[in-house]
Amino acid sequence: MFQSFTAETSPVFGAARLAALRAIMATEGLAGYIVPQTDAHQGEYLVPRDERLAWLTGFTGSAGFAIVLNDLAGVFIDGRYRVQVRAEVDLAVFTPVHWPETKPANWLAEHLPQGGRVGFDPWLHSHKQFSDLEKALEKSGVTLWPTRNLVDAIWADQPGAVLAPASIHPIEHAGEASSAKRARLAEVLRKAGHKAAVLTLTDSIAWLLNIRGADIAHNPVVQAFALLHDSGQVTLFAAAEKFSADLLVHFGAQVRLRPMAAFAPAVRGLVGPVRVDPASVPRQVVLELEEAGVEVALADDPCVLAKACKNPVELAGAREAHLRDGAAMVEFLAWLDARAPLGGLTEIDVVKQLEGFRTATNALREIAFDTICGAGANGAIVHYRVSEASNAPVRPGELLLVDSGGQYADGTTDITRTLPVGPPREDARAPYTRVLQGMIAISRARFPKGLAGRDIEALARYPLWLAGQDYDHGTGHGVGSYLCVHEGPARLSRLSEVPLAAGMILSNEPGYYREGAFGIRIENLMVVVEAPPLPGADARAMLGFETLTLVPIDTRLIAPEMLSGPERDWLNAYHARVLAEVGPRVCATALAWLSAACAPI
Repeated sequence: MFQSFTAETSPVFGAARLAALRAIMATEGLAGYIVPQTDAHQGEYLVPRDERLAWLTGFTGSAGFAIVLNDLAGVFIDGRYRVQVRAEVDLAVFTPVHWPETKPANWLAEHLPQGGRVGFDPWLHSHKQFSDLEKALEKSGVTLWPTRNLVDAIWADQPGAVLAPASIHPIEHAGEASSAKRARLAEVLRKAGHKAAVLTLTDSIAWLLNIRGADIAHNPVVQAFALLHDSGQVTLFAAAEKFSADLLVHFGAQVRLRPMAAFAPAVRGLVGPVRVDPASVPRQVVLELEEAGVEVALADDPCVLAKACKNPVELAGAREAHLRDGAAMVEFLAWLDARAPLGGLTEIDVVKQLEGFRTATNALREIAFDTICGAGANGAIVHYRVSEASNAPVRPGELLLVDSGGQYADGTTDITRTLPVGPPREDARAPYTRVLQGMIAISRARFPKGLAGRDIEALARYPLWLAGQDYDHGTGHGVGSYLCVHEGPARLSRLSEVPLAAGMILSNEPGYYREGAFGIRIENLMVVVEAPPLPGADARAMLGFETLTLVPIDTRLIAPEMLSGPERDWLNAYHARVLAEVGPRVCATALAWLSAACAPI
């Protein structure tokens, strides 16, 4: 199994660990300390030694942070985690804070009215995070103070570094040689007048060098830093034990491998201007450059947009990966539909079966993330992770939300389906149909080039808004090519200003969550494509979406009278395509189920 069901944290340790942190804060002369859920690479998914927020508080969500004061400890969480956090932290000592509605600067100013020094580890905060918070605190009397990592100082049994082997991502999957990528981006640096770029995002480095790794569960990346020079040369900072002789040959003379400890001194020795991405480069890197008198140029990581716009080989791989994964999902759904109504299943049983069907493809490298399998009320916990302690029965008459994905050498998948177990509950039909309408609206969208995710995301929410309903997460995120399932820079979110471009792979996943009752989410992956011309249309360049995910959408929860003609036509055409393309890849029993599941409505 790629997924563990052991509960890795517990609220019972929170009080003692918080007291230990406050004691060391006192010795450092600090009024507060910030504990983020990230690492020095600004990663969302972490190795065990970097799970500092979870160790301190018990909260295991993939986003959030804590601010610890002498008499108050706030755990800042967004809408995805407001149910989850209450179950995972000791509410007697930790206070959940709704973020981003409550800004950390305002919270600090309110709770430290006399000011004071608030410590932070400058390796774990991006330059932009630091600058934004510092500016917001200007008139508060509160100052930010870089320190050693105080959680590490009290974490006696902190796990060690991970030394998983790296591997070559071959040209038949990458579609472009690393040397060509490096030359292309070096030209970008030269045109901008930049002598070098600091790369700290692990997926940027993996993409640029055509390598993959296994340092972080479910994310095929290598923990490393890199310097890309305007000559096209790269200095890679990583543990040498991860790289075989074949990999060193793959790198060639233009890539030099050095230990991680050499990174900060190498940064100080650069000749400027040096390009750093303020959104991802640690504050400490900027401090190193400034203290060495090296000119800093704030600009985007040059790999990020290039990586997001998949080339033809990567798109062909994504299509094949989704067909393979779709067949595994159909086998799973056919099994689940026959087995679940009989009773006796638990959430863990379902997760194990699904992983088994993906493993049976003989192509699965990893799962893309811990499968979210929420039965009944657990489905309303947006990023629910089942453990042996929380494992709930899958009961007839309830909804089951399953959000999962696979990592294959040719692509990364991510799919959510919401399923009735036995007879559908009537109170879920209308919200389910509204969620489906929003997903179809995005799938059918055509929009002018230059628009960003924020410009079209409301299409997914509009049917819910008409009923006074909504959901507290973004509608879609970028997805890597056998890389991280959450990839920037574009997303379908009211916060995203990055123009959508052909080749970007995005999720399309509106939802609705009724706490204590059920959760609904329907998710497909799509690729941005040039929209075909229409008769009588303006001479205006337009984009649209091609759906990659090919798995039936459960029709038993639909209120058909709520669907418009075009919505019904889209769904029927989608199901016809699923049957035609996935049908030949499944067993006879699954094909019979698929034929019924794809019947027109």
